Amino acid sequence: MKFTPKTNPELLTPIDYNEIRSLTATMHQQISSGTLDAPSWRLIRNAKLAGRMYAPLGTTMTLGDYVRVVRTFLEAFKLAEAPRTDPSSDGDAPPPAQVAREDMKIVQLGRDLKEYQDLLSSWGIKDDRIRRPLPRPIIVYRVVLRAIWSLVLLTVSLPGLFLWLPIFLTTFVAVHQFKRTGPVWDTYDEIAQYKLTYGLASGLAIWLLAMLATLPVAALTAVLVPAIMWLSLRWMEDAVAAFRALAALTRLLLIGKPALQAMRERREGLHERVMELAVRTLGLPAEPETYFAESGGREKGRVRGRWASKAKYFSVRRRRKRDWNETLRLYDQVDYPEDY
Repeated sequence: MKFTPKTNPELLTPIDYNEIRSLTATMHQQISSGTLDAPSWRLIRNAKLAGRMYAPLGTTMTLGDYVRVVRTFLEAFKLAEAPRTDPSSDGDAPPPAQVAREDMKIVQLGRDLKEYQDLLSSWGIKDDRIRRPLPRPIIVYRVVLRAIWSLVLLTVSLPGLFLWLPIFLTTFVAVHQFKRTGPVWDTYDEIAQYKLTYGLASGLAIWLLAMLATLPVAALTAVLVPAIMWLSLRWMEDAVAAFRALAALTRLLLIGKPALQAMRERREGLHERVMELAVRTLGLPAEPETYFAESGGREKGRVRGRWASKAKYFSVRRRRKRDWNETLRLYDQVDYPEDY
């Protein structure tokens, strides 16, 4: 949002507080439309799982669409668990008994989704591994391929990681010392500033030391050192992703066919109920994989089409993510201990 005296004279003196309240309400609406707000992490966890079941597109759909879909399910789960007031006098409102039945269906769906996600978490796999089953020979082949590829990427990124090591250590020590000044929850903003400041200072020091150590070719070093450091992080991202896939595939082999088959049948039942809630109750599109894949335009991080999915893997600018929740971890974060 951009305001100027020419386009928004109502915000100038004499002050009209009604205009300010209207502007504040508009800003609140825009911010909240892209925010997941719930009284419990459990509801957010269930809504994210329902969103992935409904539209398992990952980064093929826009980030905005993904957030709005998850938020739609979240609002449904919140409303179903919220205490109901007296029936409205509106004649078009459904009978209280019907509303109660719908709420119970949604609440029960949330419980079943939680149990399903708990089982996925105990196995250490994602819903996508259940949705798209693989033959065991293919799993073994991919395990070998991911193991080799992760080792190759880790090996080629080691030289750059040695340059990053002093930066990581400096930042870690600085943040560790700063955390002693107060509660962690009260220092999040300052911690981010500390990481930025000490990371930048130590990074510049490494860059200058590298040029001094190679003074005859300092001009070349000035370009190569940042490039090597950037590429090492880029390769490290792919190495972590490959190892994460390796771990998930290995767990699939250990789980066994009967358990996976039972899990697939369980997922099919949940998927039908999620689609019924999405289409009949929440008014979401009936063909999400077609609708959301085609809606929207170009967006940073979005993958459109099979060719882009393959080509962006080799991009040096940023890693091609498969899921908007993906981070630089060896596991997928789906559990929030505060609720347990």
